[in-house]
Amino acid sequence: MRFFRRHRDRPAETPRRPVEEVDLDSLLALVGDSMGFECSFAPDGAVLSLTGSLPGRKDVTIRLTGLRREAVRRAREDWPMLVSEHLSHALAVADEPLDACDLTQIRPLLRTRVHLADELEGAKVVGRHLTTDLIEILTLGYGGAVRPVRPEEAGCWPIPAGQALDLALLNARDDERLTVARVDLGGVDVWRLSGPTAGAAAHLRNLDDYVPVPDDGALVALPSSGTLVVHPVQGIGVVRAIERLRLYAQREAEEHAEGLSSQVYWWRAGRLTLIRADVIARNGQTRLVVAPPPEFARVLAAIATRPPR
Repeated sequence: MRFFRRHRDRPAETPRRPVEEVDLDSLLALVGDSMGFECSFAPDGAVLSLTGSLPGRKDVTIRLTGLRREAVRRAREDWPMLVSEHLSHALAVADEPLDACDLTQIRPLLRTRVHLADELEGAKVVGRHLTTDLIEILTLGYGGAVRPVRPEEAGCWPIPAGQALDLALLNARDDERLTVARVDLGGVDVWRLSGPTAGAAAHLRNLDDYVPVPDDGALVALPSSGTLVVHPVQGIGVVRAIERLRLYAQREAEEHAEGLSSQVYWWRAGRLTLIRADVIARNGQTRLVVAPPPEFARVLAAIATRPPR
């Protein structure tokens, strides 16, 4: 007579993990060992524990959910650099009071900051383009203690990166209020909006909460991370305003410690567009050469044909 073990009495089997995860574990263990740690993984592979095997090495626990998601998006030849950077970063922020992988903890501290795209080349950040030359990145912290969020950290969260950026913008809108002042730039009236932190550009989407924005939008300069300079697009005087804003932005960007962009932009219907304006020096003379985008050029043409009010 044969006896069969009832299904519920069978010993539980540990589910087999994908070979890619096992390979990533091997790489993590190799890099961790080279840093002076002994590595152990949770059964489901979600957490790596680093135990210091050398004097001065403290124990560290690292969540791996975001790293695994990021690895899937990368070629395998990029994994060694990804793992090395991830472990180095985890060690560098080990003393932070909050866990960046826990969205519930750090959600109120999410903000955005705008950087020039050229300055971020190769940087591992979470962000999106505001224009061809400006990128809005996700940051963690407040005041002077602010750092970018890495993709592996955001990958731990239950929401996509775009939604996290929107949450950061809402935090800035609800918690910070910009100061508004009228400024004369050589006969051109502008509004200067400034704030106590370096995230003034986060208020672009709520610009009409601060100044009147006509249907044709507004010219905007971002000479520093904490400043917006705004001029409404109404009347042919906007051409002169481009020149004044461009020269002002260049001077401020060069002199300010938080200098950002020397260019002028067009804000309209929730979009920021670069109005390319280059300062050309030739034969001892300096002139400004403006190359407006086609849509803005059409707006200028329409303004020029309107009867004076």
